[in-house]
Amino acid sequence: MADFVRDVMTPGVVAVRPDASLVEAAQLMRAQDVGDVLVTVDEQLVGVLTDRDITLRAVADGVDPLTVSAQAVCTPNPVVIGPDDAVSTAVALMREHAIRRLPVLADGHPVGMVSLGDLAVAQDPDSALADISRAEPDGWPGGNPV
Repeated sequence: MADFVRDVMTPGVVAVRPDASLVEAAQLMRAQDVGDVLVTVDEQLVGVLTDRDITLRAVADGVDPLTVSAQAVCTPNPVVIGPDDAVSTAVALMREHAIRRLPVLADGHPVGMVSLGDLAVAQDPDSALADISRAEPDGWPGGNPV
């Protein structure tokens, strides 16, 4: 298994402004084929917004996703890790906080994400979770679902 987070993380970040609507954030997630975006101001992390946050903290409550901001629904002050931290630290943080993703910060700026799937692939490339993590998602039959 890799020793450092930089060896297993997905480099680069997908980010939105705090005032971006949930629709904007969801469209960006779809376009980038990701399940989360970072909420940032001037390259400083404000929060993490997941597709689950949008579903459970907004849609399930009947709020208008065109008028609700990413910052209103995101998880503020998320647990983070550095690229030079040990993979074992990432595993411990995910376990301790019951989370599936950690933003990776270098010098206070987001540089990537490490997910449970990234760790599964690094630890045991032949595991079922690693296979699932590497799989391409199914597209919507016939194009857009709308």
